[in-house]
Amino acid sequence: MQRFKLLFVMAFLIVIVIALRGFFFHEHNQAQCYLRKENIGDFVIVPAGAFVKGAHGFYPEEGHPVKIRVDTFSIQIHEVTKNQFAQFVEATGYITEAERNGGSASFVQSTTPEQWMSWWKLNEQATWRTPNGEPADLNRLGNHPVVHISLNDARAYAKWAGARLPNEIEWEYAASLGLFDPDDPESGIRGPDGEIRANTWDGVFPLFNGAEDGFVGTAPVGCYRPSLIGAFDMIGNVWEWTESPFAQSSPRFTIKGGSYLCGSNFCRRYRTSARESMEAHFSTAHVGFRVVKDITSLTITP
Repeated sequence: MQRFKLLFVMAFLIVIVIALRGFFFHEHNQAQCYLRKENIGDFVIVPAGAFVKGAHGFYPEEGHPVKIRVDTFSIQIHEVTKNQFAQFVEATGYITEAERNGGSASFVQSTTPEQWMSWWKLNEQATWRTPNGEPADLNRLGNHPVVHISLNDARAYAKWAGARLPNEIEWEYAASLGLFDPDDPESGIRGPDGEIRANTWDGVFPLFNGAEDGFVGTAPVGCYRPSLIGAFDMIGNVWEWTESPFAQSSPRFTIKGGSYLCGSNFCRRYRTSARESMEAHFSTAHVGFRVVKDITSLTITP
């Protein structure tokens, strides 16, 4: 136990240094990312086809591999940003559940990391406007994914935007089509040459994060190489809501993609087949969403 405490103190000092480093990384300019400013809000067509859902499963809840056919649809190439959500709020006056119900769940550095519940606390000041519990500068964080958003909040935005949330099958199909190496379920986070492809936890979770990917929290959307279908951040950055219940008769809904809190020693859900669950009315600092649109007819002009 004494050795563990010593290791924790050392790790805590590393965290402080990295946190200061992370502050400067958060000043990241969208011009430095792969996603161009003029393409924010764009959609890409996901062609109809079949894929194996649950391929390369790791956890029991991922189920057995099963081949499924999916109709064509379009998907926003990035997670919904704080700027986009702000436009929705300005147009409608919408108030999120976190704002109405007394805050949202925030990740915290714990003095008892062996107790996983100690990593989270209800932050009464945490909302989409104030992701860290303090006023946020939209000019600096406006292109980060919006967080502290419940499923109901995401549904409201999607309806206003003339879109909808994907179901789990659609989300996994789009992510699978975009995977750089279908035989390597972790090719979405790192290339064979060491290229970093996603914002995840670099280090020993929850003790320290080396910020090898450039960020200790959320990253602006589109800062890493797009997938093979042209979608950004399907893996990592923030979990994404889907419309699929986590299990039959379950009150919880499926979230996909992993987040900046997924590391090699914990979570490891930065894979297309990975899944987690959350209550529809709940929100956290590491869950966001993206939207899709139906395509009723597709005309190809020669």
